[in-house]
Amino acid sequence: MALTVNDMKRSFTFKKGSEMITLADPNPSDTPENVMSYYSNIYPELTTATVHGPTIMEDKAVYEFKTTIGTKG
Repeated sequence: MALTVNDMKRSFTFKKGSEMITLADPNPSDTPENVMSYYSNIYPELTTATVHGPTIMEDKAVYEFKTTIGTKG
């Protein structure tokens, strides 16, 4: 019996104000850092964010971009 390896789908989230934004994976071969850089053209707050995860949810790897802008202390 052959073993089949399936790539896990990814999604990316970050908090903007009180809303949680979910971003699609633009290129599965990119690193999470490259995806964050790609989306920083649309969401400038991601230029100072860090990548956390993945968390496995419903057969999907979810990465969270956490930004430090607007955070005190």
